[in-house]
Amino acid sequence: MKKISFLLLFSSVFICFSQSQSLKRAHKYFERTFYSEAIPLYEKALKERESFDAIKNLADAYYYTYNMEKATVNYRYLLKNYRKYVEEIYYYRFSNSLKALGEYKKANNVLLNYYKTKDESKYTQLQKEIEYLENIEALGNRFTIDNLGINTPDSEFGAIQKGDSIIFAAPRKEIYGKRFGWNGQHYLDIYQVNTNQMYLGDSISKPFSEKINSKLHESNIIFTKDGKTAYFTRNSEIKGKRNTDDKKITHVQLYKAELIDNEWKNISSLSFNSNTYSTEHPALSPDEKTLYFASDMPGGFGGFDLYAVTIDYDGSFGKPQNLGETINTPKKEQFPFISEDNKLYFSSNGHPGFGSLDVFVCSISDGKISKPDNVGFPVNSGYDDFSFNINSKTKEGFFASNRKGGKGSDDIYRITEQKPLKIEPCSQFISGLITDEDSGVILNDVQLILVDKNQKEITKTNTSNSEKFKFKVNCQTTYTVKASKIGYKSNQRTIVLKKVRNKDNDASMTLKSLAIIEKEKREALALKLKKEEELKLRNAEKLKFAKDKKRKEIVEKEKDIEKQKDKIVIKTDEISFDYKLWYLRRDSKKAIDKVINLMKKYPDMIVEVGTHSDIRGNNRYNLELSQKRATSVRMYFLESGIEPDRITAIGYGETQPLIKCKTEESCTEEQHEINRRCEFIVKKIL
Repeated sequence: MKKISFLLLFSSVFICFSQSQSLKRAHKYFERTFYSEAIPLYEKALKERESFDAIKNLADAYYYTYNMEKATVNYRYLLKNYRKYVEEIYYYRFSNSLKALGEYKKANNVLLNYYKTKDESKYTQLQKEIEYLENIEALGNRFTIDNLGINTPDSEFGAIQKGDSIIFAAPRKEIYGKRFGWNGQHYLDIYQVNTNQMYLGDSISKPFSEKINSKLHESNIIFTKDGKTAYFTRNSEIKGKRNTDDKKITHVQLYKAELIDNEWKNISSLSFNSNTYSTEHPALSPDEKTLYFASDMPGGFGGFDLYAVTIDYDGSFGKPQNLGETINTPKKEQFPFISEDNKLYFSSNGHPGFGSLDVFVCSISDGKISKPDNVGFPVNSGYDDFSFNINSKTKEGFFASNRKGGKGSDDIYRITEQKPLKIEPCSQFISGLITDEDSGVILNDVQLILVDKNQKEITKTNTSNSEKFKFKVNCQTTYTVKASKIGYKSNQRTIVLKKVRNKDNDASMTLKSLAIIEKEKREALALKLKKEEELKLRNAEKLKFAKDKKRKEIVEKEKDIEKQKDKIVIKTDEISFDYKLWYLRRDSKKAIDKVINLMKKYPDMIVEVGTHSDIRGNNRYNLELSQKRATSVRMYFLESGIEPDRITAIGYGETQPLIKCKTEESCTEEQHEINRRCEFIVKKIL
């Protein structure tokens, strides 16, 4: 039993020791940039036990060997499960991996979501970069590209044309020799092929020079115009053997060779090289007085930066000068090339790009370098695009890329530039015609003012020659076009623009003549007044009809109200006054009460009290007496609660007799009494 327990314990210790040793070896390879050798060891260790460092390094190893599918899987797992330990650079690499797979929206969101909570300035800057890349993308394909026949599943890059030859770097063709721990390929040498054979296959290429090629890396060779001097990149070496720094890392350096009697001789390391950092990727200015290169020497902005160094008449070099923050970023800038028209091309993963290394271009004038621009599609992709060069006259050249669709690893592509790099923001057009609203005639000399959503004036113009107006405007903005002309009422149209390039938005408008507006106003007012009058008459007729109908109903209903010729009266018992007096008698009040009750029953009823006299006495006396009697009756109405405006009193004297008497004696006393009466005339019922 004890023996079994001991064996189990020993087995567990051995497994842990074995796992620990595998992880240590993986870390060691990773630190020495032998990523292809580190990957299987990390995979093995992670099957037995999960480790943050192992996952992080495995993701990076896949990233550096351009296996972006597996890099994406591991970065996604890392960010999901170890988010609080993950630094910004891993979000960047995860985003780049997604770009390589063509998932640009997801790639942008990875960084946008990170910066949104961590760094507002970077979030804003990234939004601008995304918009900038959309403007680049809108240019479409600026180049035609062709994959060369000399490409293989291994890496080929750094192609330049020298006379009738294409010279490039590729892994050593011989089957013997060490492999490079970074990607598992053989060390690089420099090869050449005739230009008319570059599509025929890789078997026809041959080593460029036995003196320049060595057991170490050589790449990116360039030549002076006379062909007598070459600059190239090689591993740091001592007597043909790799020279390492204190971390066992072999850097690369710039070398120079001279062509003497058709042989490359005097191969020497440049004076500013160092065993503690790399110098690489030489490029000459058109006048060959300046050498450009990439380096990770101390004092730069981070990663690899681009430098320039002067070449003196005796072939010696000055002090390298960093090209500055306009060109260099905290990430990598490499593979410079200077065209004959003095444009600097280089590759970078620090400027706004479509993933990994992209090619950029800027102009050099009077010692100043302009801000670089992305050269666009299809040269740039989601993978590494680099070692770009172009003939500024023929517009032909080469570049390399490890994109999908090639023959494997880095491939050389031949390019021809088809259209210039003219970067413009997303724009649309607002256009239209201004016409007379009534006649449809196109109006000239109309002032048009274009304003933004804040009513800030953008531009203004006047229409002429019966042509369309046209404004070029930015996408995703709201604009208002204001139109005005003397003698016309102004008009305006607001256009809300979406993100669609080159769309033509119609903002045609009509303007109405002020003279016609005034004429139409007068006509409208006259028509309105006419309609109002007609309506008033119709309503009055309807009201009169309704009132007449109601009056008739009331007259028919109330036995004491009757129509007499052209008036309506209220019948009462006789209202008598004493001779020559106007005071109401008690019996007369009872007769008047009948009228008062009817007026209370019909609150809208208005009554006139009319008193009359006989012809006896003079006219003036009779008028005064009859008015006093009418007033006396009215006072009784008021005392009984009838509103003053509902009862009027008029004394008619002897002016309206019922029986006409020529003389006092011609009528009997009874007839005089009939004329001496009090009437209640209904002036209004409703």
